[in-house]
Amino acid sequence: MGSSGFSFKLDDHPKLPKGKTVAVVVLDGWGEAKPDQYNCISVADTPTMDSLKQGAPERWRLVKAHGTAVGLPTEDDMGNSEVGHNALGAGRIYAQGAKLVDLALASGKIYEGEGFKYINECFENGTLHLIGLLSDGGVHSRLDQLLLLLKGCSEHNARRIRVHILTDGRDVLDGSSVGFVETLENELAKLRERGVDAQIASGGGRMYVTMDRYENDWDVVKRGWYAQVLGEAPYKFRSALEAVKKLREELKANDQYLPPFVIVDENEKPVGPIFDGDAVVTFNFRADRMSMVAQALEYESFDKFDRVRFPKIRYAGMLQYDGELKLPSHYLVSPPEIERTSGEYLVHNGVRTFACSETVKFGHVTFFWNGNRSGYFNSELEEYVEIPSDSGITFNVQPKMKALEIAEKTRDAILSRKFDQVRVNLPNGDMVGHTGDIGATVVACKAADEAVKMILDAIEQVGGIYVVTADHGNAEDMVKRNKTGQPLLDKNGNIQILTSHTLQPVPIAIGGPGLAPGVQFRKDVPTGGLANVAATVMNLHGFEAPSDYEPTLIEVVDN
Repeated sequence: MGSSGFSFKLDDHPKLPKGKTVAVVVLDGWGEAKPDQYNCISVADTPTMDSLKQGAPERWRLVKAHGTAVGLPTEDDMGNSEVGHNALGAGRIYAQGAKLVDLALASGKIYEGEGFKYINECFENGTLHLIGLLSDGGVHSRLDQLLLLLKGCSEHNARRIRVHILTDGRDVLDGSSVGFVETLENELAKLRERGVDAQIASGGGRMYVTMDRYENDWDVVKRGWYAQVLGEAPYKFRSALEAVKKLREELKANDQYLPPFVIVDENEKPVGPIFDGDAVVTFNFRADRMSMVAQALEYESFDKFDRVRFPKIRYAGMLQYDGELKLPSHYLVSPPEIERTSGEYLVHNGVRTFACSETVKFGHVTFFWNGNRSGYFNSELEEYVEIPSDSGITFNVQPKMKALEIAEKTRDAILSRKFDQVRVNLPNGDMVGHTGDIGATVVACKAADEAVKMILDAIEQVGGIYVVTADHGNAEDMVKRNKTGQPLLDKNGNIQILTSHTLQPVPIAIGGPGLAPGVQFRKDVPTGGLANVAATVMNLHGFEAPSDYEPTLIEVVDN
């Protein structure tokens, strides 16, 4: 029995046999868009994926991977790997990240929770520090939420506020930092008119300061710590606007890679280091690039770099970034309660599971797939394999990444016949796509396609079934476009590269020698999304999905 008194026993599917090995392959950042020179997937040599698309039309279709289909507020919200894998694993749509925060801010509930009460106690004598991504990209944070939070905190007696900004240029246009800083400065000026001592204290680019993930490079977090906590950075300015403009101009630095800077007063003294008695909030809602700085802010016994001093602060995240580690222990908005994921059901029904990716996406086929839960459901039936990602280089330098190694491990797991399901993520299209390097992204897509072939060949050998899909778009469109779909040019007439995810649908293909005759995609789920994949996979294992899951995408037609 499950924790809520329901049974984990799944009913058998009346028309689908059990016992076939099922491979679930997630191509990260692999959307579907019109072929052109900026569609790295269509430019790349991808015979395996091409054959799935052209093979049997009833076994290939598109599903939605953004917006409301993955629990985000609007259809303008691009999907991301976290919400995508939550949906793939959970089989239901949960209010996510930004939407949770929107609801809490709109209702005022955010100011009534334990997390806010915890930091609120510092407002009288200490400073409130807000650290996060200054952007309206909606992937990690949103500017409008920051402005609402500033207003709400000042109405709840925050008398002294310092904002530590991280510039974007990855989920939004490079150069947009200037406008975001102007907007924030205007709001802070209004707060100062109302007697609140509010100003920007430090900054830096998201890929160089604070926002590293998966413990790839602790120096990124260290640079942020020195600027935000110690008030030390290689560049000092009197205003953030001057900082961003000058660093972009003089260093030719992209928003993503601005070096750390601190704002100083007329005596060259930093305006906002973090001291004992202060409150700190990291206002990003997305977890992956906040959990490292959260460790530095929260853990007494932290040893990843020398913090020089560890102020006694009250720290809260916008959300809890790691449910298993309970990190941070205080947060302003509670996470969605994702229970009864497909992985848990299948393991309870004896499905032996193998999951594998490289470091940058390993958490996606494990933690996020399992409903933001670390660890095994049953260590005797599951094996999770993490292949270390390249570190210390940008992903376009080695665009093949670890696709081949992931595929080899997965092939071996399939051929061992020890597992009923293998589940993998191939990160290439996403991680290399984010660099904006079109040539490298083409190489990345080819490598991912070769990895898919190796896995599908193994499935062929054991008479199994495959499901190949993706979590969101990225590599299929690498250029910013105007309303008519034409590439946007900068003032020098060069195309503007798109480094973010997209709003495109993603493919899903099924097949393999083990697929029962007559299995095809249904025509009556035209708006299917990633959450429909879980019930589909359960069916292919020979089970009916729970009744509250999003409906399966497949049916069995009698020939």
